[in-house]
Amino acid sequence: MNSENAGMAGVVVGLDVGGSKTRGMVWRGGAVAADATVGSANVQNVSAATAQANMAELFAALDVHGAATVFAGAGGIDTDADAAALRNLIAAQVPGAAITVVHDTRLLLAAAGASTGVAVIAGTGSAAWGVNAAGGQVRAGGWGYLLGDEGSGYWFGREAVRHSLHRMDRDLPADGLTTALLARCGLSQPRELIAHFHQGTTRRYWAATSPVVFDAAAAGHARALELIDLAGRDLAGMAVQVARQLGLAGPIVLGGGLGSNQPPLQDAFRRHLAAAGLTDVRVLDKDPILGVPLLVAGAPRR
Repeated sequence: MNSENAGMAGVVVGLDVGGSKTRGMVWRGGAVAADATVGSANVQNVSAATAQANMAELFAALDVHGAATVFAGAGGIDTDADAAALRNLIAAQVPGAAITVVHDTRLLLAAAGASTGVAVIAGTGSAAWGVNAAGGQVRAGGWGYLLGDEGSGYWFGREAVRHSLHRMDRDLPADGLTTALLARCGLSQPRELIAHFHQGTTRRYWAATSPVVFDAAAAGHARALELIDLAGRDLAGMAVQVARQLGLAGPIVLGGGLGSNQPPLQDAFRRHLAAAGLTDVRVLDKDPILGVPLLVAGAPRR
């Protein structure tokens, strides 16, 4: 048994319900017994029917016999009603189990081995959450793609579209970023992006186009470089707000699909945090679901 999981008695199910995928793990006596991933079961991102089907598929792939505890982290858990909706979706798969639902930023902080600090997610969406030693909690961002999600994969995809359309309106030829975006979308000219964006595409689709911005930046594209800096600034701004409200100097943990895997974004994030006097910054190098044991056990760790 891993010593980090020593406080996990019985059968525990952990879930990370993201915007693009849902991962589930089962621990038996502290040891991992099952691990599976399916499509998103988050009703903020997919229909209720799709979420239900994906959740059923996930549990069918996991041996949850005897599970008494389920701990789930998900984006978009902003109200008791949000938590109750996901709890009901899970309860149908594990009748009688005690189910805890939290915002997925809590998984991220715990996966970094910290019981206090600030977690920042830059994935399909973006958000920050923190907790201090007194148990005070603060959230920033996480408003969804229509109101915010700055620095997220969706934000990068949308900004690449906006850049391309602004050039079109000024009768400028397609540049490297636009050309790469059109190729990614299977389109031939910038004007087609308008209908393509509004008709039949999803948040997940546009989040998946974000690599074209980082590729363009690596080639020296000025606007792509600006976008990465803007994203780092906005993500750092959320972290600074949470840290100051909680009286924390760190750690600040960056995770999510973009946050954990794009060094240019990590560099911009660190740079803007340093300008605000925050230097205890960590990039999550493991899946957030691995924070479940710490959360379930409630072990003090810093």
